Amino acid sequence: MAYSQILFEVEAGVAIITLNRPEHMNTWTSVMASELSEAMHACNDDDEIRAVVLTGAGDRAFCAGADLGRGDKTFAGRENRDSQRATTEVTRLLPHEISKPVIAAINGHAVGVGITYPMLADIRIVAENAKIAFAFVRRGVLPELASHVTVAKVAGLSNAAELLLTGKTIKGKEAAELGIASRALPQHEVLPAALEIARDIAANTAPASVAVAKRFLWEGIDKSVAEMMRREGGIFAWLGNQADAREGVMSFIEKRSPTWTLSAKDVPEDLLK
Repeated sequence: MAYSQILFEVEAGVAIITLNRPEHMNTWTSVMASELSEAMHACNDDDEIRAVVLTGAGDRAFCAGADLGRGDKTFAGRENRDSQRATTEVTRLLPHEISKPVIAAINGHAVGVGITYPMLADIRIVAENAKIAFAFVRRGVLPELASHVTVAKVAGLSNAAELLLTGKTIKGKEAAELGIASRALPQHEVLPAALEIARDIAANTAPASVAVAKRFLWEGIDKSVAEMMRREGGIFAWLGNQADAREGVMSFIEKRSPTWTLSAKDVPEDLLK
């Protein structure tokens, strides 16, 4: 499919999605949101895609927040736009909802939705000098995309309160120290590091196992330890009797690359509940 505000490519089992408005610091538009959702659907549906890397074009910003071209109407009428999208577009799909790991390579400034969207990725790597700001309260709106949950979970309630209630700007290095990102690197190392993780996943991990682990990680946000152990037990027993469990052991013993049989779609849904 042709996209106008993102780039989409697949290489060796890794999809690379690039926010592609570098002349506007990759600011967010409804078109970009729609195209990202379509790209996530494509990644979720294609069994050949094993991992996804999300990054921004240019060397200034990953995404500098919402496009403010509508001036004081920037955030107005959202309820109407959401209603229209519900009837004319495919269902919105976000990074945490797909069965493939999503690694956000935050290669520049990330403000507003430019940071709340990658908070829904599974792994975040950030440029050391990138400016990071959950700036919503400074624009008269509210942090969204479940950032009240995601930021509090990774950074702790007090740190999340300071970030979300002040909308202040921090640098990538501090974001990593707070747990917002798993690591901060020099800008030119961010995308290569993300690709290295994605390629390792594509080459060495079992698709069904990764899909279940990702789902349980996200659903575990509001589950008890006992409930999660119950759910893990049932699916572990099923996976242990599948060909991939045998292959995982034998490929390790024989010191060779694994050849997996199952896809994420092969896991029985009733065992995941």
